[in-house]
Amino acid sequence: MGLWVLADRHMEFVPGTTRYFDDLERPQVAAAQQHIGLKCDTYGKLPIILIPQPSDDPNDPLNWPLWKRDIITAVLSLTSVFATSLGPILAANTLTLSFYFEIIFTETALLTGYFLLGVGVAGIFLVPTARVWGKRHQFLLGTVILIVTSIWGGFVGEPVTGTGQRYTSLLWARIFQGVGTAPFEALINAAIGDLYFVHERGKRMALTNLAVFGGAFFTPILVGKITHTIGWPWSFYFVSIFCAVCLPLLFFFCPETAYLRSAYLNTDLVSSDDFRSQENIGGSHELQSNAGASISVSLDGAEYINGHANKKPGTAPWHPAAQDTGANIPKQSWAQSLRIFNGRKSNESYWKLLLRPFSLFAHPAILWACLIQGTMIGWTVFIGVVLGAIFLGPPLFWDEVNTGYAYTGAFVGSVMGFLLAGGLADWSAKFMTRKNGGIYEPEFRIILVIPQMIFGVTGLFGFGITASRLVDFHWSVPIAFFGMQVGAMVIGAVAASLYIVDAHRDIAVEAFTCILIFKNFFSFGLTFKAYDWIVKKGIYTTFMAISSVQIVICLLSIPMYIFGKRNRSFFHRHDILKICGLR
Repeated sequence: MGLWVLADRHMEFVPGTTRYFDDLERPQVAAAQQHIGLKCDTYGKLPIILIPQPSDDPNDPLNWPLWKRDIITAVLSLTSVFATSLGPILAANTLTLSFYFEIIFTETALLTGYFLLGVGVAGIFLVPTARVWGKRHQFLLGTVILIVTSIWGGFVGEPVTGTGQRYTSLLWARIFQGVGTAPFEALINAAIGDLYFVHERGKRMALTNLAVFGGAFFTPILVGKITHTIGWPWSFYFVSIFCAVCLPLLFFFCPETAYLRSAYLNTDLVSSDDFRSQENIGGSHELQSNAGASISVSLDGAEYINGHANKKPGTAPWHPAAQDTGANIPKQSWAQSLRIFNGRKSNESYWKLLLRPFSLFAHPAILWACLIQGTMIGWTVFIGVVLGAIFLGPPLFWDEVNTGYAYTGAFVGSVMGFLLAGGLADWSAKFMTRKNGGIYEPEFRIILVIPQMIFGVTGLFGFGITASRLVDFHWSVPIAFFGMQVGAMVIGAVAASLYIVDAHRDIAVEAFTCILIFKNFFSFGLTFKAYDWIVKKGIYTTFMAISSVQIVICLLSIPMYIFGKRNRSFFHRHDILKICGLR
């Protein structure tokens, strides 16, 4: 047992468990003799074994320069800011839209709810195509949909039809805006798994989650002022303009990140069963040079001297599927990389891929990730829906401008959550790996739930207490607690995303689809009941119940941490997808 992560009783090597660090003074060994000679990142004080191992194909995204991968991440993150800003874009306009369309507050909340429903439903159908044909076309198509539907949403504000017809039209525009947003919510974290090694993912995953969530909380700050100055339709027009600017950036600077990598290179997915099945086929052989350097023949048939490649012509590859490591594949030209479709990335059936996420809800790790990330997002949507009603009424009587400014706390909280998660994610993994003798367990990512619980539960309890007594507390106090809850939401999203990518990367896309479905359907349900709960139960009672539920959910991380390795082993030996005939 390493750092309270229980060892497995059935498998010596469990997928996801890897040797993270190594020492230049000794051979490059990673948990077994068969791992000798793995490629390493030698730029730091200690060499870090690259997980997963890159192929020799120059078109493998893991072989691209770091600056190129970071540009792709930056462009995707920027576009995600505008895509996800459409979620709470109407939060500051609760009263304005109620008067404009002559509807009750619950119907106004459903304009947000149906957007979330559109994201959830679209994710079910769109994400499987990313497994078959890649992610690039999804990002481009999503951006085009966002441009068109945002123009549509703004046009509804022009008084050319009856009030009822305009509300229905805006409702449909919101649904299709959700469809356009779905690729960015569902695939951006999976793209980080395509582009980066395990030790590089922490800060990038924090950045993408800041883009997905942080930008959404900055939007209402501006929308309130936009509505007051030039009218609410312009909040949609601006999104359309900014997405139109991002479209050429996506087209020219974001090539396809999905790559069909030989299974033997996925060292984070290797199990003891895999080793046993290959032990009679080949392996690695360690030699010693006259200079005392450690030389080994690696899995891809290359010779490594202290971790640095030295190709040995004619060496047979270790794995039968690796007859060609990609060294002879020509590098794509820039023009070729601009193709929207770049061949199939999987030979699996689209319909099987479509059904996979539903079976994975029975997977404890996937269900845990859904709860850790999805419920916090749901509570954030809940607060956003009722915030306007709380501050628009007595004793504050705020207008849409002040209600929009109230989201300053949420935006600051998202940035603080990003900084905390970004600072802790990789540092905690490296620290705990050193304490564990150089063996990395994906469960080390679950440690991030500790600050999520501290800030999240404090924020929920604090908001409920202070928002219910605005006569006794200054308006800035509940806003500050709201910011704490949002910061915790970002930390939880990073924790869940990193754990899924590191522990179950082979089903990461399906797992993120499960999270997408859960959080959006859960949030959609909350928009139906938000005002009813506040009216019937009161702010204080409602938030005490929500806070208590969140404590229980966070505490589920304890068994997930302790039994996570055994869970990985069990579901590697008892594959849900195979049992259901979906693999």
